[in-house]
Amino acid sequence: MKIIIRSAKIIDSKSPFHNQTVDLLIADGLIEKIGTSILDIDDTTEVKFDNLHLSQGWFDSSVSFGEPGYEDRETIANGLNVAAKSGFTAIALQPNSFPVIDNQSQVNFVKNKANGFATELFPIGALTKASEGKDMAELFDMKKSGAIAFGDYNKSLDNANLLKIALQYVQDFDGLVIAYSQDANIKGNGVANEGIVSTRLGLKGIPNLAEELQIARNLFLLEYTGGKLHIPTISTAKSVQLIREAKAKGLNITCSASVHHLVLTDEKLDGFDTRFKVTPPLRTELDRQALLNGIADGTIDLITSDHNPIDIEFKKMEFDTAKNGTIGLESSFGALLTVLPLETVISKLTSGREVFGLESNTIKEGGKANFTFFTPERKSTFTKENILSKSKNSAFLGTEITGSVYGILNQNQLITK
Repeated sequence: MKIIIRSAKIIDSKSPFHNQTVDLLIADGLIEKIGTSILDIDDTTEVKFDNLHLSQGWFDSSVSFGEPGYEDRETIANGLNVAAKSGFTAIALQPNSFPVIDNQSQVNFVKNKANGFATELFPIGALTKASEGKDMAELFDMKKSGAIAFGDYNKSLDNANLLKIALQYVQDFDGLVIAYSQDANIKGNGVANEGIVSTRLGLKGIPNLAEELQIARNLFLLEYTGGKLHIPTISTAKSVQLIREAKAKGLNITCSASVHHLVLTDEKLDGFDTRFKVTPPLRTELDRQALLNGIADGTIDLITSDHNPIDIEFKKMEFDTAKNGTIGLESSFGALLTVLPLETVISKLTSGREVFGLESNTIKEGGKANFTFFTPERKSTFTKENILSKSKNSAFLGTEITGSVYGILNQNQLITK
């Protein structure tokens, strides 16, 4: 298949064509030519959109679907189509299915289910069996089958010795450990950020300390063991500072922040709307600004949608009993452009490939055609019509967003809205 992409402004700081508006000729999934005016060729598909911008394909480091076991929330097939139309050419799939992805056969199952799609799926294997935090899972076997990291989704490991052993063990095969950090005992029955808003609403609070103590512990363990550690979805100012200091000491530590923590605060809880019940909880404006500063100075390595579809019956409940989680693939780009510059957004949506040991695809002649197509200027309101996921639990419904995704080109497949 041959494709000509017309008048695309390239946003790729590593490309010799960065910030240039060019045509691109793609043949059999490779970039054959980049120039200012490529002549028409017979039997080619032409890609042309208003104010077309093009970057390396985006990667989301934390996506939950449900299959196997929770197909009513989302299937792998529909989830990958949603990701493609949201601009993501690759996603890391969390292991929180039923059964949990904690062995070789489960890794193979989800990889086989993802064959043939434009968006690539990379499984995250559970760190412990059934994500119960008791016994280490079959990490090496899962790595051989294609797992790119190991972590228990939104579950903090109470057993410090088990995390220590895991960090030591994975060094034999260059494994990456993911350590969600929230002390369950300090969190207790909390459902919202501990502060003025939770007090006013009468909601049990989760103090920043629950996250920060666990991060401090995990960083001490990393300093002792060596190896590679990734801390996902940090949410407080002190967490940013702790990781900044750890990086300055030379520890091999990376972290992410979710789109909703970069854009929203706990003030959204005033209506007791369970769409805003997430974990970690939405924090204060001071914390949000600290996260944005962490993005700007490189402390925070990447941004994730932390896409987590939840059945409507588990969201249409009292705030205390509703499940945590929001979908985020469809709204990520438009929401981020309301708080961050375009080049920063693109950088943080593509840098995860390096963190997770995946090949990056710089836009150059001879390189792989792995692109996201978008415009950064269109303003709109995010509505239910924009949601392609089976679940509709989006924290961004009714939010003004900036920019729009046109689609992707990857795996020699062109997917557009």
